[in-house]
Amino acid sequence: MSVSKNVAVQWPAWSLGVLLLAFVAMYLPTYSYLANSSWLKDENGHGPLVLIMSLWLLWRERHALFAGEATPAVGPAFGALLLGSLFYVIGHSQGIDTVDAASQIFVLAGLILLLRGWRGLRVCWFPLFFLLFMVPLPGVLVQTLTLPLKWAVSYLAEILLHVAGYPVGRSGVTLTVGQYQLLVADACAGLNSMFTLESLGLFYMKIMDYQSRARNTILAVMIIPISFVSNVVRVMVLVLVTYHFGDEAGQGFLHGFAGMVLFGVALSLTYLFDRLLAARFDENRPATQLVVTGGAR
Repeated sequence: MSVSKNVAVQWPAWSLGVLLLAFVAMYLPTYSYLANSSWLKDENGHGPLVLIMSLWLLWRERHALFAGEATPAVGPAFGALLLGSLFYVIGHSQGIDTVDAASQIFVLAGLILLLRGWRGLRVCWFPLFFLLFMVPLPGVLVQTLTLPLKWAVSYLAEILLHVAGYPVGRSGVTLTVGQYQLLVADACAGLNSMFTLESLGLFYMKIMDYQSRARNTILAVMIIPISFVSNVVRVMVLVLVTYHFGDEAGQGFLHGFAGMVLFGVALSLTYLFDRLLAARFDENRPATQLVVTGGAR
């Protein structure tokens, strides 16, 4: 049976359950593989959180998604399903987790087009886009970006600590303070925190439901330098802890605590910058006028 994209169709209630079960059966091995490989690494540790938030966002849009009559776009739906299935087969058979995980976005888009049509896809575009942040970064991209980021973080941390009067030096990505040497590791480069904070920032904007595209764009872009600055603060904290309390303290519990400092600083800066944007983009509500009426009784 061919269905035009402009023809309303009422799918049986059980069909949605069958498609959901098929999707879970298809991608459960993918999630299991990611949980035991990519998601164990620092740069992709935010993957499970992003997946949970994406599912919650989809659930949040369920009433809008199923409101009104369905107008399936069968051609585009099968095109998206075919592309997603091709990515799935290639990624699954070759062990390419980036391609494997990305395939679910096309598969979900195809299912939504098949069940609800273009209107349904417009309703769910953000949860599908948000899933991109759970896709593991390609190794080539990580290697290309990590070294320049580590160098920049090390360079700025050295300058700020030197201005503060600490005996700090730098050789490449190795910082020397007093008798201690600290190598700025890949985790301190900030690439993983950039993706994590970017996803949290977009989630925050979605929850706040800002209507201004300019405001959303500015805030989303500013999360990148904010995460970089937060990583510089993290490295400085580790250097200071090591200098004042010794190498054992710097590599022990306080090393993990520095990661908490990073997210605390980043989230605080993001909120403060959002408040600055609020002064410019928040809608000015008209003042309430008090009308007093009187008359002879």
